[in-house]
Amino acid sequence: MKMPKIAHIFVVVVALMLAACANIGSPEGGPRDYTPPRVVKTSPQAGALNVTGNKVEITFDEIVNIKDQMKKVSVSPVQKDLPVIKSLGKKVVVEFRDELLPNTTYTIDFANSIEDNNEGNQLDGYAFSFATGSEIDTMRIAGIVLRASDLEPMQHVLVGAYTQCLDDTAFTRLPMERVTRTNSRGEFTLMGLKPGRYRVFALNDMDGDYHMARTEDYAFVDQVIEPSVTTYASTDTIFTFDHRVDTVMQATHTDYLPNNVLLCMMNEDYHSLYLKKTDRTEQAKLHVLMSTASPELPKLDIISPAVHDDNWYTLQTTSRNDSIFYWITDSTLIKADSIKVAITYLRTDSTDALTHKTDTVNFWHRKLGEELKKEQEEKKAEEQLRKRIAQLEQKESQGKPLDEDELEELKAARRPKPVPTFKFEPVTKNACEVFDTITFTTPVPLAGIDPAGVHLDIMRDSVWNPVSNIPLLTPVIDGMTYQLPMSLEPECTYRLTVDSLAATNIYGLHNDTLKIQTKVKALEEYANLKLRINVTDSAFVQLLDGSDAVKRTVAVNNGVADIANIPPSTYFVRLVLDRNGNGRWDTGNYLKHLQPEEVYYYPKALKLRRNWDVEEQWDIYRTALDRQKPEAVKKNKPEESKNKLDKAGKKKKGSDEQDVEEEDEFNSRGFGTNTYSGNKYNDYQNNRRNR
Repeated sequence: MKMPKIAHIFVVVVALMLAACANIGSPEGGPRDYTPPRVVKTSPQAGALNVTGNKVEITFDEIVNIKDQMKKVSVSPVQKDLPVIKSLGKKVVVEFRDELLPNTTYTIDFANSIEDNNEGNQLDGYAFSFATGSEIDTMRIAGIVLRASDLEPMQHVLVGAYTQCLDDTAFTRLPMERVTRTNSRGEFTLMGLKPGRYRVFALNDMDGDYHMARTEDYAFVDQVIEPSVTTYASTDTIFTFDHRVDTVMQATHTDYLPNNVLLCMMNEDYHSLYLKKTDRTEQAKLHVLMSTASPELPKLDIISPAVHDDNWYTLQTTSRNDSIFYWITDSTLIKADSIKVAITYLRTDSTDALTHKTDTVNFWHRKLGEELKKEQEEKKAEEQLRKRIAQLEQKESQGKPLDEDELEELKAARRPKPVPTFKFEPVTKNACEVFDTITFTTPVPLAGIDPAGVHLDIMRDSVWNPVSNIPLLTPVIDGMTYQLPMSLEPECTYRLTVDSLAATNIYGLHNDTLKIQTKVKALEEYANLKLRINVTDSAFVQLLDGSDAVKRTVAVNNGVADIANIPPSTYFVRLVLDRNGNGRWDTGNYLKHLQPEEVYYYPKALKLRRNWDVEEQWDIYRTALDRQKPEAVKKNKPEESKNKLDKAGKKKKGSDEQDVEEEDEFNSRGFGTNTYSGNKYNDYQNNRRNR
C-alpha cells in the first residue's frame, strides 16, 4: 500500500527531530558573573541598638566563602577569646565567645574576606556594627600604614586606639581597645569610636597580645587625635543630549575626620643578645655566632688541651661582632679532636640589661667517612711507596743493576718536595667599572704582604709602564678581601702583579704569583644624573635598581645630588632625611618619642642611557607620600580582585602598573602633601579639594 505524501513528510520530520535529540551537546553557560555578593538580610540589623545574645547572621544573595579570615577579619573591641566566624551556604555566622559588654558598640570588619563561591568575586570593605546600649558610636579615624624604610604599604597589620589610658606605657602593657586591620593597600578605618581623645598605633602583632613588644614592627602617631564629623554640600548638574542644563541637584556629604592619618611602621632592630651557636667549621677554625650585634667580643679560654700557646688564634670578625671566626694557629690545638673552652660573653638578662655569662663548650672535629677513607688510602699509598723505595735502595747498595723505570723512581723520590703555597682568588674581571678598584681574596688570613712584591702597570701606546707610588693593599670585608685603594683612569688597561713569596699567611705559607689584568670602561659608557632637591637639612640619595636594591649612595649638598658614571639601565631614586648625619637610615624608638628618619621616593622611573647627562628637579612634597613609590619596585601590591577584571579576563584600562605610573606623575591624590609636616591628621581641610 502506498503511503500518503503528507504522512511521508511527517515521518521524515520526526526522524530528523529524533536524530537531533540523540546528538546531545554541552549546554552553553551564561556571561561571567562580575558582581560581588550582596547583603540581603542581617540579624540583628546593621546599626541595631540594645542587642543581646551572642550571634550575628548575615545573609547574602548567593553562596559565599570567607577567605583568610585570620589575616583579614577584625573584631572590635578586642576579644579575649576570638569569635567563631564561619560561612554556611548563603550565610556568614559570627558567634561571640566573650560576653558582650554593656553600652558598647561592636564592629566586625570583614575587609575583602567575603567572596562568592563560584567566581570568587570579593565584597570589598564590608563592616557590620551594632550596639548593646541605646546609642551606637559612629566616629571614625582613617589613614594608611607605610613601612618607614621604603614606603611599602603594610598589608593586614593591626591598627588600634586607646582612649581610656593615654600615657606612653599603655601601648607596651595593655591591649588596644578598638582595632581594625589594614587592607592590601595599607589603608585602614577604625570604626565605632566614641567622641573623645585617642592615641593611635599600628602593630604587626606576632604574639597576639594586642600590645607592643620591642621585637615587633610598630608605628605610632605623636599627637592625641580627636575624631570629628563634618558635612559639606556639592552641586551636580545633569545635561541634555545637546549639552543644555537639564537639572541642578544639591547633595550633602558627610566626612569623618581625620581620614589621612599616616603611620610609619618600623622595627627598632632590638634583639636579645645571647650565644646562638658554636661549631668547629674546619679543623683549624672555630666559629662563635651571637644572636645580634655585641658591644664586645666573646672571650675564649682554653681548658683542654692544657698545653697550648697563649696567642693561639687569629681573629676574623664583622663590625657587629655577631659572627666571629677564631683561626687556630697552635698545631697542638689543630690536631686535637676536641677543644674544651670556657667562653665568656655578654647576654641580655630578664631586665633587658647586658650581663656577662660564662659557658663551657666543646668544639669537636669529627672526620666524615669519605675523609677518613681518603686519609687511609693516602697513608697506605705512602707506605707502599716507602717500601718500594727501600727495596730499590737496597738493590742499588748491593750493586745490582737498576732498569730505567727503577732509576726514575729513585730520582723522583730523592727530588726535594715542592714547598706548599696558597693561591689568591681574583675578584676583578677583564673589564671593570670606573668606580671599581682591583680586588682579590685570600683563603686564609694573611700575616703580611711585602710592598716590594706588589707591582702595578698601565698600558700606554701598547707598552706596559710601571705606576709609581702605588698605595698599600688594604684588607676589607672581614680581612679576607684585599683592594688596591686608588682610582683607575677611564679607558686604560691595568695589570696588578703580586710576586710569589710576597705574602705570608698565618700558617707560614707563601703565595703563588697573582696577575690581574683589567680594562677600565670609557666615560662615554655611562650616564650622569643630577637631582635638584628642595631640602636644606642633611640628606642622602640612593640609586635603586628594579628590585629596590641600593646601587649607589650620594650625599645631598646644597640641595643637589650628583651621581656620576652610572651604567645604562632603568633606575629609581630614594631620599633619606639624615637627621643625625651618619649616612644611613635610622629607625625610631617609641619610648624616646623618636620617629624613624623620613624617606621619599622620586615617583617615576629614570631610564638612563650611555653618554647622557640627565638633570631633574625634585619637590619631595609634591606627590603624596603614599603615591610616591613607583609600582614597578613596590613589593606589597594590592590584591587583584576578580570582579575588577573585564569580560576578557584582563585588567581594566588604567589598572596596568605602567599606565598608573605614567598617568599621574606628580598629581597629589593620596594622603596630603608634606605628610611629615607635623599635622599628619588635621590637614584634611587644606587638601580635600585636591583629592
